[in-house]
Amino acid sequence: MASNESIEIKRQQGSVWRKIGIFLEMIKFSHTIFALPFAFTGAVLAARGLPSPYQAFWILMAMVGARTAAMSLNRLIDAEIDGRNPRTRGRAIPAGLLSKGLVALFIAISLALLLWAARMLNPLCLRLSPIALFFLVLYSYCKRFTALAHMVLGLCLAAAPLGAWIAITGSISPSPILLALAVLVWVAGFDILYALQDLDFDRASGLHSIPVALGIGGSLWLARFLHLMMIALLAVLYVTANLGTFFLLGLVITILLTGYEHWLLRKGDLTRLDAAFFNMNGYISVVIFIFTLLDMLLKGAV
Repeated sequence: MASNESIEIKRQQGSVWRKIGIFLEMIKFSHTIFALPFAFTGAVLAARGLPSPYQAFWILMAMVGARTAAMSLNRLIDAEIDGRNPRTRGRAIPAGLLSKGLVALFIAISLALLLWAARMLNPLCLRLSPIALFFLVLYSYCKRFTALAHMVLGLCLAAAPLGAWIAITGSISPSPILLALAVLVWVAGFDILYALQDLDFDRASGLHSIPVALGIGGSLWLARFLHLMMIALLAVLYVTANLGTFFLLGLVITILLTGYEHWLLRKGDLTRLDAAFFNMNGYISVVIFIFTLLDMLLKGAV
């Protein structure tokens, strides 16, 4: 009897870990690398060095809560659309791997974590959190009525460096706004590229996106323009925030990575989309963070 109970307990534990693994895959937890480094870039700029362990911990918790809630909301709201799309019908909810009720529970927990983290950081973070929540929900519905969903997604991720700055300083200034705008156009640009793979499905389903509106060629040119804007905004940040050699070196590397990303997709070749979208943009966010941190810690060393 005891042996049977032990086997049942292990089976249930295995099922729980399996569900957690499915959930993390559903929300693409590994893609946190896109936004999290920019959040800590904002924190490093605000602190002019390393934030305190307390601040770093609660910024991390706020990011985990916000991103988990955002991705879960998107998967829940888009479950029916995902089920019709050949590319996404294997996702957890349409494939029956996770129930909508369980995903809703994860959303509630994630939102609670976000709000608690905002409360622990400072009052302004908590007061502004409903605005962030509004845009997180709005994004999931945008494709139903506007091609500007990519910009709304950019706005959501732009909140990362701005929110981290507010978490450190309790105020807003031009530097985090420039960084947030750079993140906005960077995200919008690579999300346009990502949306190219759903062009035919979105067009047939009456969904809105830049690729549906402009086609492949127009989308590639708009993404290039937005990424040029990102570089320009980072250059303005370099000058106005009196940043140094390391940040400039990071900017040069970012220019090279961005150029390579678009070279991979030249002439509309989408066979290299994964390398362009996942690899290059992950590298870009990490490079900006590392070289900003080096600039703050080693300023005046070269």
